[in-house]
Amino acid sequence: MKTFAPKPSDIEREWFVVDAENLVLGRMATEIARILRGKHKPTFAPNADVGDHVIVINAEKVVLTAGKAERKMVYRHSGYPGGIKTRSYADLLIEQPAEAVRKSITGMLPHTRLGDQMATKLKVYAGAEHPHAAQKPTELVLDKARAKD
Repeated sequence: MKTFAPKPSDIEREWFVVDAENLVLGRMATEIARILRGKHKPTFAPNADVGDHVIVINAEKVVLTAGKAERKMVYRHSGYPGGIKTRSYADLLIEQPAEAVRKSITGMLPHTRLGDQMATKLKVYAGAEHPHAAQKPTELVLDKARAKD
C-alpha cells in the first residue's frame, strides 16, 4: 500500500468561527492550533498545510486561570543587547487582546515557514464583529475550553 500524500488540489478548506467569551486561553489555543494544522482531517500530512481557516471573535473576553494573567509574562526582544521587554498577560489583554490570543495560538504551531503559512489562516478580532461573513463560517463550539463559572 502506498502512503497518501495530499496534493494542493486535494485540499478542501473550511472556515470556522470561535467565540472566545469565557474560554480558557491555553485550552482554546490548543484546539485552534489543531484545526489550523489540519490534524482533525483524515488527510493530515505533517509536511503539508492541510488545515482550515479559523476566525476568533471576542478575544477581549478570554480567561486565564489561577492568577496566570498577572504571573505569566510576554517577552519581546529588539535584537540589540539588553533589548528584552517584558509585560504581563493582564496588561497585554487590556491593551491588545487580539495579539495576546494570536501569540498563544501561533506559539503552538510549527516554528518554520510551514507554521507561518498556517498562521495566515488565523483571524483574531477583539470584538464580536468580523468581516468574513462572505465565507459562510461554521460556528465551532469548544466546550472543553469553557471556564468554570
